[in-house]
Amino acid sequence: MDRRKSAAEARRALDRALSPYRALTQNRPPRGWARAIRDAFGMTAGQLGARMGVTQPTIQKLERSEQEGTIQLASLRRLAEALGCELVYAFVPRQPLEQTYETAARAVARRELGAINHSMALEDQAVDDSEEDDRLRRFIETELDPREVWAVRS
Repeated sequence: MDRRKSAAEARRALDRALSPYRALTQNRPPRGWARAIRDAFGMTAGQLGARMGVTQPTIQKLERSEQEGTIQLASLRRLAEALGCELVYAFVPRQPLEQTYETAARAVARRELGAINHSMALEDQAVDDSEEDDRLRRFIETELDPREVWAVRS
C-alpha cells in the first residue's frame, strides 16, 4: 500500500476512534477531574491521601497542579487509581483529522500548481473554479506525498 493510502486509512481510523472524546474536551471541570470526582464521592482530600499513601496537602497540591495543567501523567494515573478510575490519555483533534489534512494539502497543492495556473492564464488558457478544484483533488490524491504537506516553507 502506498504512503498516501496508508496515511488516509490511519486518519480515518483515528477519526473514528477519537470522535467520541471530542465532547469531553469542552466539559473539563473548572477545578479538574480529580477534584470533581473526589467531591462527587464526598471524599475529603485527607481520605484520598490515605488511599494514595500521601498527605492531605499533597492531594491539594496535586489537584491544583491538575487544574493548572502542570501535573505529571504518573501522578494523574495514581489519582485515577485511588479514585477507582481509569486515566484516558489521548490527543483529541479539534476537527476531524481528514479535514485538517485536506486544508493543509490544498494549500500546498495550490502553491505547487499556482505557477502552472499563472502560465496558463497568461496564455489565455485559464481554468475555471470547478476545474481548479478537480485539479487540486487529483494532485493531492496522486502526486502529493503526505510528508510534504507538513514541510515548513519560508
